[in-house]
Amino acid sequence: MNTWGNTYGGRMSAIRPAVLAAAAICALGGAGPASAAPSRPAPEPAAATAETAAPVIVARYTFDTASKGAGGAVVEDDSGHGHTLTSSAGHGGKVRLAELPGKITTGLAADFPTRCAGKKCPHAVLQTPDSPELNPGTGPIRYGATVRLPKKETGSGQNIVQKGYSASGTQYKLQIDGAAGRPSCVFADAAGPAIHVALSDVSVSDGAWHRLECRRDGTSLTLLVDDVVHGTATLPATLSVVNTVPLSIGGKGNGKDNDQFHGMLDDVWIARG
Repeated sequence: MNTWGNTYGGRMSAIRPAVLAAAAICALGGAGPASAAPSRPAPEPAAATAETAAPVIVARYTFDTASKGAGGAVVEDDSGHGHTLTSSAGHGGKVRLAELPGKITTGLAADFPTRCAGKKCPHAVLQTPDSPELNPGTGPIRYGATVRLPKKETGSGQNIVQKGYSASGTQYKLQIDGAAGRPSCVFADAAGPAIHVALSDVSVSDGAWHRLECRRDGTSLTLLVDDVVHGTATLPATLSVVNTVPLSIGGKGNGKDNDQFHGMLDDVWIARG
């Protein structure tokens, strides 16, 4: 995997296409079915300008160093900050690993449970415990992921990256909601009842790989899709996100209505500054 570079200031460089010859899906602890997947972009952001400092990556997951633990998948934090992800699942749900041979940068991606209409649907997320550096307060933060979501897997709510809960505290989140498959960035603060959303004007539920990024800088909230701005919102300058909730990838938690993500994720990252 290419290393997530400095992104502060200026647009990120063009995404290189990659060909997925055959995505062999392997569950950690059990083999899954093979499937083909379209090419996906390799993240390669541009360097920071001389006038601004680069954001500091505090967590990054390429899934290439994932392994099997007692409770399921264990995913190392490639940033070196030690925010290891572990599985939390129910009703037989698993986070599988998809091997992606034939692409320019080989490696693995995380494959989450598919849609289910039953009352006891399989669900699974990856989580790491709370840490002060995962709580940005009122400061600038960027976070994102490379995602693949087929049209048939869209749903009312699918969370990709989440820290905190809007209904009972503070939160930042990246999600894909609705049948249209439009991503959005979300911030919420217990000090005010409003939930602030930067909603994309384009869909990403086409079965191709897309790079999504949320940027909070002061009162500005920006959503980028494949390095192009596709959504904005204005935040209160005092909006502060600090909570003790685990960072969750692929859903909001291990519960009945966990806003399960039903696609594949790669290169999930969080940067401060």
